[in-house]
Amino acid sequence: MSFARSLFGTTRTRAYVGATTVRATFSNRTPLSFRILQAHQARYLTEHARSAIDNAIKSSSVVLFMKGTPEFPQCGFSRATIQILGLQGVDPEKFSAFNVLEDNELRQGIKEYSNWPTIPQLYVNGEFIGGCDILIAMHQSGELAELLEKANVLVPELVENAETK
Repeated sequence: MSFARSLFGTTRTRAYVGATTVRATFSNRTPLSFRILQAHQARYLTEHARSAIDNAIKSSSVVLFMKGTPEFPQCGFSRATIQILGLQGVDPEKFSAFNVLEDNELRQGIKEYSNWPTIPQLYVNGEFIGGCDILIAMHQSGELAELLEKANVLVPELVENAETK
């Protein structure tokens, strides 16, 4: 993090967080909490990236932005998410995954698109569900099973077996 000089009345702060730049202008007497609220985040999501993400989310009923591929996840959170979706019985015909490690614009853009700072990110029928921590909690509570069943994205024989029990 780098800071500009403070000159009696005004301080300009520029913090670098990954590819995100945060800028703020404030009086030296302004409480820190207000300084943080006054900061605004520079946006890096181009129209091209937004359009590509929109198309990706519409490509399948269940879309996962992850590090690596479903066959070879490259982080523990992506691996856990794939395992949860497998345990739930998500139909591979209704599932698409996008490797954010192949494209830095996608990796940064998806975070801004969803306003969610971490990857993986799951979308069901175009709706952002959350990251790995949210999916784990939903899986444990049974909420994820209900959501996926209502979205009609489970393997058909698993749905039939659940109905006959």
